[in-house]
Amino acid sequence: MQSYLQKKLIEAGLDEAGRGCYAGPVFAAAVILPVGFNHPLLNDSKQLKEKERDLLRPIIEKESMAYAVAFVDNVEIDSINILQASFKAMHLSLDKLYLLPELLLIDGNCFKTYKDIPHHCIVKGDGKYASIAAASILAKTYRDEYMQELHQQFPQYGWNQNKGYGTAIHRKAIAINGLCPHHRKSFNIISSAEIVE
Repeated sequence: MQSYLQKKLIEAGLDEAGRGCYAGPVFAAAVILPVGFNHPLLNDSKQLKEKERDLLRPIIEKESMAYAVAFVDNVEIDSINILQASFKAMHLSLDKLYLLPELLLIDGNCFKTYKDIPHHCIVKGDGKYASIAAASILAKTYRDEYMQELHQQFPQYGWNQNKGYGTAIHRKAIAINGLCPHHRKSFNIISSAEIVE
């Protein structure tokens, strides 16, 4: 895990969570870490256990120079498509930063330019650069928290466990109960689904 790409410019790492889910928003985070920041557990959020992510989140929030988290809901995802929604969530997180970064490190292979700030797209960047890893952890933990809250309203889908991903239990629940207002209709999860209010 590298602490930074370069030292001259203020770097922000960005990542999203929930892009492939059947339900709920897509979340994104932007994190600016001090040069040299590291933690032995810091890694791509998908490689960490839930307890490890929960342990790292307050450390990242405390030690970062700036961080922000934002989301785009399922209705807008259906309207503009999931890729554009992912870009928008990242842009919204950048809008919320009180410190303007001079270089953006993006997890993935594409991005929509933000305010003429140069950016680098890095495939599997959340396992390579500390700031992207930190962003992946914040995006994931904030989204999981959000889905836990939605689970209280719609417990039949098991979002407390699957967080909206298309697990066998989630798919079976959709087959039985139909789609609810938080499902992404554009994902064509099931045909002629009934809407559960």
